[in-house]
Amino acid sequence: MFPFLFISWIPKKNDSNINVEELVFEAQKGNDEIRNDLLEKYQPFIKKVISKVCQRYISESMDEYSVGLLAFNEAIDQYQANQGSKFLTFANMVIRRRVIDYIRKEQRHRQHYAWDYEENDKDVQYEESYIEQRTSIENYELKKQQEERLEQIMEYRDLLATFKISFDTLSKQCPKHWDARENAKQIAKLIAEDPEFVEYLMTKKRLPIRHLEKKVSCSRKTIERNRKYIIAVSLIHIGGFEALQSYIEPQKGGE
Repeated sequence: MFPFLFISWIPKKNDSNINVEELVFEAQKGNDEIRNDLLEKYQPFIKKVISKVCQRYISESMDEYSVGLLAFNEAIDQYQANQGSKFLTFANMVIRRRVIDYIRKEQRHRQHYAWDYEENDKDVQYEESYIEQRTSIENYELKKQQEERLEQIMEYRDLLATFKISFDTLSKQCPKHWDARENAKQIAKLIAEDPEFVEYLMTKKRLPIRHLEKKVSCSRKTIERNRKYIIAVSLIHIGGFEALQSYIEPQKGGE
């Protein structure tokens, strides 16, 4: 965790000197008044995120809104300063994922119901209706997955930029040999699982090479040679970019 000053007083709602991250940290300490203020103040933000996911207007009486509100509250509890993004960016991601999960769950329920109905009535008309519905659901889910993947890639690109790493640079500096790549992935995983390493990486924007030397078997020269690749893989772990998971999974030897 990043160190931050303990605020013993309750900030006013309109105090422009207090940013949202500081208010979130106060809410995490048990300040329910600030938590309620955040939930109330950012209702328009929550609705906007949900409406973008659902591609329609969302009112407070809809189930999707309740899911989004709970997700925003969850984001307050889970936000950490060392994850490399602003709170609202993190909250946006949590709300989108929870609403998408809700939509998929509802669609699976309706799909199961439609299947049962088809089994009990062999009428061709209902069978065709079910097939059309299933195709529509599958297309919708595919579109949402593509949109979510694109948004994660853009968010990851922006995070890499803070380390002065581009996709083009990364493609050129990716280790050529399988064993070198897998070794770099293991180092990246080690970094992501160690809070002190994560804090060092996110604050100083460089690898804790001196400390890593004591934890890994490869040389300092090897770590430095694959520095950008190790950082990039570490950020996938740290940022929880599920759409990029295949990039950090172990590969079969020689591939």
